[in-house]
Amino acid sequence: MPGTPKSPVTQKNLAVNGYHISGTPVHQLDSGHRSLRKASGEPQTPGSPAAPRRQSKESSLTINCVTFPHPDVMPEQQLLKPSEWSYCDYFWADKKDSQGNNTVSGFEILLQKQLKGKQTQKEMAEFVRERIKIEEEYAKNLSKLSQNSLAAQEEGTLGEAWAQLKKSLADEAEVHLKFSSKLQSEVEKPLLNFRENFKKDMKKCDHHIADLRKQLASRYAAVEKARKALTERQKDLEAKTQQLEVKLSNKTEEEIKKARRKSTQAGDDLMRCVDLYNQAQSKWFEEMVTTTLELERLEVERVEMIRQHLCQYTQLRHETDMFNQSTVELVDQLLRKVDPAKDRELWVKEHKTGDIRPVDMEI
Repeated sequence: MPGTPKSPVTQKNLAVNGYHISGTPVHQLDSGHRSLRKASGEPQTPGSPAAPRRQSKESSLTINCVTFPHPDVMPEQQLLKPSEWSYCDYFWADKKDSQGNNTVSGFEILLQKQLKGKQTQKEMAEFVRERIKIEEEYAKNLSKLSQNSLAAQEEGTLGEAWAQLKKSLADEAEVHLKFSSKLQSEVEKPLLNFRENFKKDMKKCDHHIADLRKQLASRYAAVEKARKALTERQKDLEAKTQQLEVKLSNKTEEEIKKARRKSTQAGDDLMRCVDLYNQAQSKWFEEMVTTTLELERLEVERVEMIRQHLCQYTQLRHETDMFNQSTVELVDQLLRKVDPAKDRELWVKEHKTGDIRPVDMEI
């Protein structure tokens, strides 16, 4: 596939995909066409279009109205951003769609990636929302369980540890509620709100590049129409010249002069159309470079934004684990202090019925 389209951009030292930009127009008229303006005393007959067209095809070719350097004569590629795999270097040509029926422009492929990135970002926010719901439901169940009266009759040091364990569930529930709240404000909302008008902005961008491409196609059609008209004028002039060689007459000479004027005018029209085409391609080329680099910047920014908020998620998760650990530390301390002997002593003192033991009956 050819590289970057030839463009008459006048920026010095700019090179993309092997094409070094200069001020020279892409669609140069061949020597036959330029001969229309030769300053000579002899009448000039416009050259045959066959050889120049062959020369043009050897140096360049046009695909979907965009002119590319011919791959056989294209110099070694010099990328605009070497070794970076930049968007601005690899999306100049059109590509068949997945069904192979229609062509998709390189810019459209980049645009679809941007829109898919926005959709992925939205789905990540939905995933976090589900995580929040789980945390909220978990906190609700923990709080409810902490109020359960099961085993409330346990006494002593074990009873204290048991009561603290149930209280730790309430504390843990509070930790998970705070976690869910922070997930919503620090992860979910930023993912949802990042570039709210992104689709609208991308649509405007798409229309802008599409309009430039349509203008380029229109200018190319005008070039082909003017080229065809010039070919017809040249054939007409050649036919009348041959008639003059067979039979000299003033009428034939007048017809030749008239045909030569029309051929010259057709050559001028073709040069004007080529100039307008090159201007349109130059504008499209410049906007493509600028816009693809902007899309690249936006993609880097999107990825970095998501990375930062996912890091925030993991940080909040670590904090939650730390707080959860703190809720059971007091339970651990009380469990280490559980003393069955002491519990027995306390219980006996509270519930004893008498410390006089029975003795044998006397006769």
